[in-house]
Amino acid sequence: MSDTANNNWYVVKTVSGTENKMKTHITNELTRLGFSNLVEDILVPTEKVLKIRNGKKMSKERIYFPGYIMIKADLSGEVVHAIRSLTGVIGFLGEVKGGDPIPLRKHEVNRLLGKVDELSVKSESVTVSFSLGESVKVIDGPFNGFNGTIENVNEEKRKLEVMVKIFGRKTPLELNYMQVEKN
Repeated sequence: MSDTANNNWYVVKTVSGTENKMKTHITNELTRLGFSNLVEDILVPTEKVLKIRNGKKMSKERIYFPGYIMIKADLSGEVVHAIRSLTGVIGFLGEVKGGDPIPLRKHEVNRLLGKVDELSVKSESVTVSFSLGESVKVIDGPFNGFNGTIENVNEEKRKLEVMVKIFGRKTPLELNYMQVEKN
């Protein structure tokens, strides 16, 4: 590692969907050219999301800023050209055509890194959207197996009010997203 006093955070724009591949590619290329001592860190911000497929909970990492990689480095000399010339790299965020990359400001870095830390610690969130009037099946709890209709959606608390027929009567149930699946 180099003297970290000259290292700043920059954002590299890449082809969306290739972020992790580009992180490896940049690392390998800078090592090959002997510039690895100028790079302190390369980061692809991700978050854990919980998806439900066929009634099964699946944990998956999702890229938080598609098409962007954060890099902390001393971008002096040929390092900028080495990164820009890689296939899949579009450029640096905020750069003026033909000019030098502009580093992120301290408060931007703190906000982004704070968000990255928050995402890595944050409990897994469910990415399932429900809408009013939609038919769902209860898959957990004492009403497992019952079918019902969504009467209310509370995104903030991740709760649904589902109207089910119990003994011929319509009864409202408050259920969380993980207790139902779409019909």
